[in-house]
Amino acid sequence: MAAASPPHRRPGAVPVAALAALAVLVALAALAVGRATPGGLQDHGPARPVTPPLVPQPLWSGLAASPPPTSPAAGSGSATQAPPQPVPDVTVPGRDIAAVDVRAVLAKDPEVSQEERRALDSCATCEVRSPEFRDLTGDGRPELIAAVATPAAVVLHVYTQADDRLLPILRVQVLKGFSAETVGTDLWLHEPTTVSTRTNSHYHWDGVRLSLLEQQVEGIGPILGPGQAGSGQTGPAVPESAPAVTPGTGRSPAPVRPSPAGPEPVPGTAVPSPRATVQPPARPTSAPPEAKP
Repeated sequence: MAAASPPHRRPGAVPVAALAALAVLVALAALAVGRATPGGLQDHGPARPVTPPLVPQPLWSGLAASPPPTSPAAGSGSATQAPPQPVPDVTVPGRDIAAVDVRAVLAKDPEVSQEERRALDSCATCEVRSPEFRDLTGDGRPELIAAVATPAAVVLHVYTQADDRLLPILRVQVLKGFSAETVGTDLWLHEPTTVSTRTNSHYHWDGVRLSLLEQQVEGIGPILGPGQAGSGQTGPAVPESAPAVTPGTGRSPAPVRPSPAGPEPVPGTAVPSPRATVQPPARPTSAPPEAKP
């Protein structure tokens, strides 16, 4: 029996196995190019943690702010201060600043004014607010924030802890209608300096004390007269003879106009249909020209 002859191959033909291997290589090359080209999938490692934005945290939010002054008042600021020294004869119990008696600290602080000391003793129009605790130095530990309201103004004190002692890092006088908040480790004070403006003071830790970083004057809008607030009207005022607004509809009722050809309607009677009573007005004749002098 004769042996089977090998399959006839045309000259220049490529084997099927070689074509399959070539296709695999082309696919791998395309995948590699796709990873390197813009828009391709790339591995940049683990995603960075997302830091939430800083949110203002009001101080003494439970207390009502005083009304703004009725006349312009001079702004307040922080006077030049000597390097902070520990408050004498005051220690932090257990190194817990929240356990400090704020009245005892203010009584021992030599920077406290005589007006403030009268507020500590007895004063009908004075107040020593409950202390607030916020981290204003960025060391992870809270600072003590105290406010003493005198008859004339409010004095704000901030103390930081150094071992078992307290260092005064801010003393500033503000208007009675002030509000305060912290944004991160920064302190913001808002004072209604006039009936239409307020002053915003931004304090930042400089490594020694809280220093004034910036101060802005913000317009809070003019005082509107009666009937102007929220109208948003830019055109002429509505005359007094305008019809009243129908309750519950928010729209004025359509005015009842008498027929040109008939008498005025009597109140309480039905108005006839305009189609039956209104006649087209007579066409006016042209008036003779006026004689020239």
